[in-house]
Amino acid sequence: MLRAILIYLSKARWSRQLVTGWRFARRAAARFVAGDTLEEALGAIRTLNALGMNATLDHLGENVTNAEEALRATDDYILLLNKIQSPEYRANISLKLTQLGLALDFDMALSNMRCIARQGASLGTFLRIDMEDSPTVDRTLQIYRALREEGSKNIGLVIQSYLYRSREDMAALLAEGVRIRLVKGAYKEPADVAFPRKADVDSCFDDLTRMAIDAALDFGSEPATVDGKVPPLTAIASHDEKRIDYARWYAETVGLPKPALEFQMLHGIRTDLQRQLTRDGYPVRVYVPYGTEWYPYFMRRLAERPANVWFLLSNLLRR
Repeated sequence: MLRAILIYLSKARWSRQLVTGWRFARRAAARFVAGDTLEEALGAIRTLNALGMNATLDHLGENVTNAEEALRATDDYILLLNKIQSPEYRANISLKLTQLGLALDFDMALSNMRCIARQGASLGTFLRIDMEDSPTVDRTLQIYRALREEGSKNIGLVIQSYLYRSREDMAALLAEGVRIRLVKGAYKEPADVAFPRKADVDSCFDDLTRMAIDAALDFGSEPATVDGKVPPLTAIASHDEKRIDYARWYAETVGLPKPALEFQMLHGIRTDLQRQLTRDGYPVRVYVPYGTEWYPYFMRRLAERPANVWFLLSNLLRR
């Protein structure tokens, strides 16, 4: 129930206006968000790189309300790509199509994504399209495939294990050689679209993990590039140690080399596990969000870990 409420609040305008006015809420969000500016995010990447980890950078700002905002986000991502082109940074980017105008106009989002993809390709940098809530999935796949048909090969996708459709989507995408990040999913979905029970989400996650690891073997166990710009085919994104242990066990069982299996985690969450996996020889990539539009992202992180809510409430009661 609490998770559903928090996900609802992540999209509620009145809640955004209220919570973003709380100074302690911004301090709490700083645990998950690298900073308001690109320079702050680049500093976080340098720290991660020094610890042996790669990064994927996300400029927060989903669900733009007009074409000008979408174009500004496109320009921001092109600037971001140019910044991380420096060998100083082992990083690539992640982005949401609603930030490029998907909810406003399909063709506009496609055009904006095309501009970013072309710039990334010219710099040899990979970009990942984040998967959002279920109404956007088909249009996200359409944009990916349209760009793929145009020759863009530096784009990957995300599959969410809580959606019933994901086994079929995963099979089709892996057959195409798509680089996949596997996640559980962080949006509120109806029971006719997504598994309501955590046990079923976890079971599907493990099934999809096997599919992704098998595909990595079939495609030659390609590792990440040395510069950290391009990930391996398979990325397992979870902080659930049982899911991570299962992926490790299955990869070892079928003989997938460690460099071909990337684990991805969120900035500020389970840094101990991030470092342990790095010490164990696996590539680790940390999702580093930044920007002033931190509210929806922050609320979804609270929904994933409700214990953080009590920190907010205790601060509120002391006001």
